[in-house]
Amino acid sequence: MATNAERITSRKDELSDFTRDVRVLLLAAMAMVIGAVGAGTAYVLIKLIGVITNIAFYARFSSAFVSPTASVFGLWIVLVPVAGGLIVGLMARYGSEKIRGHGIPEALEAILTGGSRMEAKVALLKPLASAISIGTGGPFGAEGPIIMTGGAFGSLFAQLFRLSAAERKTLLVAGAAAGMAAIFATPVAAVLIAVELLLFEWKPRSFIPVAIAAVVAASLRPFLLGSGPMFPVASHPALGLHGMLAAFAVGIGAGLASSLLTLLVYAVEDLFAHIPLHWMWWPAIGGLFVGIGGAFDPQVLGVGYDTIRALLGGTLVGRALLELLVGKTLVWGIALGSGTSGGVLAPLLIIGGALGALEAHWIPIGDPGLWAMISMAAIMGGTMRAPFTAIVFVVELTHDLNVMPALLVGCIASHAVTVLLMRRSILTEKIARRGHHIAREYSVDALERLRVRDVMDANPATVPASMLVADLAGGIARGDPALTHHHALPITDEDGSLAGIITRSDILRSLDAAAGRTVLEAGSRELIVAYADETLGSATARMLRRNVGRLPVVNRDAPQQLVGYLGRPNILAARLRELDEEQLREASWPSRPGRQ
Repeated sequence: MATNAERITSRKDELSDFTRDVRVLLLAAMAMVIGAVGAGTAYVLIKLIGVITNIAFYARFSSAFVSPTASVFGLWIVLVPVAGGLIVGLMARYGSEKIRGHGIPEALEAILTGGSRMEAKVALLKPLASAISIGTGGPFGAEGPIIMTGGAFGSLFAQLFRLSAAERKTLLVAGAAAGMAAIFATPVAAVLIAVELLLFEWKPRSFIPVAIAAVVAASLRPFLLGSGPMFPVASHPALGLHGMLAAFAVGIGAGLASSLLTLLVYAVEDLFAHIPLHWMWWPAIGGLFVGIGGAFDPQVLGVGYDTIRALLGGTLVGRALLELLVGKTLVWGIALGSGTSGGVLAPLLIIGGALGALEAHWIPIGDPGLWAMISMAAIMGGTMRAPFTAIVFVVELTHDLNVMPALLVGCIASHAVTVLLMRRSILTEKIARRGHHIAREYSVDALERLRVRDVMDANPATVPASMLVADLAGGIARGDPALTHHHALPITDEDGSLAGIITRSDILRSLDAAAGRTVLEAGSRELIVAYADETLGSATARMLRRNVGRLPVVNRDAPQQLVGYLGRPNILAARLRELDEEQLREASWPSRPGRQ
């Protein structure tokens, strides 16, 4: 048994608000390195996209980040995305299939099933494939690829050291957050997306290093990609009641649109699965539709940062908005469903912005840029099921703090609609199709809320140390309730102190032994115990590590004093209590005094 000092220290740690581990300092130091690498990776990706866009659409060598809308190739523009899709398909087949898709599901899968280990070739091929896809007109954003690439570098860095899977996950996510913070200058949103989509926990061990990596990357961004918000706008006046009602309506519309977008992407993916061609050819087929869409409206091509600026500035109006909304939705859905490489975030901003600007024609308050902004956040929050990320992301992109309450209303309305209509988000649906399930509801585990004393048997039956095994076996055979209630029985000496424990297995092993063997001789004297005031989670972890199914509960200050018994049924009872709190509905209004 532990010493008294060890028991006191253990009790203090068990009852802390958060898990404490000095290794968070080591992870924080590593995260600084990963943040710097993430910023550099973002810079390289942006430059790669610029080089490929200039070569593909303007037949010149330059790393300037340009839009493909003014291409010199005329109708030949249709073939450029086809060529890009073909190259990406070849890279995926002969390089790594993991470069397909928009990045976040792949990072999730590495965390869930791969022990947060990612391959070096993914870190090299993913940004190259994404740059080719986007640079040749793919209607994608850079955030998904940089999340995947930054995560890969974080994972590779972590694999150089002796770390646990949980610590590798922290550094993988730190790399992903660093990449996003560097691309968009949104460090707070990068941390939030890590919490809402990647970490599956809220612990200082993970939150602190991820935040440090994001801040380091954002701090280096001005030296690499420029300073200031990415899409600055003039501050809008704060909205009153009527404005909030309009934001709610915009959020409802965004929630419905988010659900349709998710259905579109996976319907297209299912259609591609029925094509009698190897999946290597699918991105080229998707690229053909992108090229056709670009021939009708060049604004649907590429990342579309210039289009986002126009939407936020309210300069896109009328038919151009409708064409952008329909065209971007179709080419993005088809291209993403084809399995090419590219992110979802920038397209969602464009689709949401176009929808909001259209809705502004029927909203008598504000300007089209305001409602485009609110709809951008609502579409992002609903489609990705990350409302807080969406709110902060749009605020960091625009630096318009006055709209934050309206963003909250719109994002929560959209989130509510998608949760009610869709079982999974556009990100987790792909994971589910690969046979994995993600529960994204964060709550305090019932085993951590309850103490052992809340569920233990406070009056367990005991047997005296001098009792013969044969007599105990006979009592169990007769069905003595005191002896059959538990699968193990604490043993007490003549002073009533805990001396050992005997299980059914111990009894069976002793039946063939020499007659006259006592329960103390047959049972175990090396006791693994629980304390009444410790958390149920701590006691359960001890049972799992020591491979035992029950624990005698003793007084922490007097370890020989038996105060209870904890078995598997007691732990299951705690889970049942948690289920009852969720599902059992009853009136709780107090009865009047004097009435029963």
